[in-house]
Amino acid sequence: MRVSAGFDDRERDQIAGMYWQAFGSKLGRVMGPDKRAIAFVREVLDPAHALCARDDAGALLGVAGFKTIKGALVGGDWSDIRRHYGYAGGVWRTLLLSLLERDTENARFLMDGIFVSDGARGQGVGTCLLEAIYREAIGRGFAEVRLDVIDTNPRARALYLREGFVDAGDHRLGPLRYIFGFERATTMVRRV
Repeated sequence: MRVSAGFDDRERDQIAGMYWQAFGSKLGRVMGPDKRAIAFVREVLDPAHALCARDDAGALLGVAGFKTIKGALVGGDWSDIRRHYGYAGGVWRTLLLSLLERDTENARFLMDGIFVSDGARGQGVGTCLLEAIYREAIGRGFAEVRLDVIDTNPRARALYLREGFVDAGDHRLGPLRYIFGFERATTMVRRV
């Protein structure tokens, strides 16, 4: 297995599908229907904010995204949302998504999503991608990596704990939990 920065445009459909499979349960009520959400994600994917794991034959196994002041793996702006959802649909989606927004900071490198294809789960792909995130953080001059994990994803939380991440605070959604499908996100931090 090897990890490299970026991806080819031919991989956009696959990455968008993998992303939606990983995060659709969290974002589905806001970004759905599925077909429209996947089309939106496909369009706004930014290869400059992706680390991709591939097998020896070059097949995509997983992706780790990160966020910088210049963008994120899944970015986009108002015009992208409006193009896919219309004016009215774009307004309320933008407002709700802004409640989940995580800002970058100078002290910690922000990992903004990690997902592995179904057939590659349990094969060390997530760990390999995290190691690539650590190298990326170090290369950019950061001493720590930060991420958020939701309470409905215990498998990811267990991986992060095994990797040495520690809890740095919880963010409760309150009544918005009924929209997003989770009650709490935990910020986790690891020194690199």
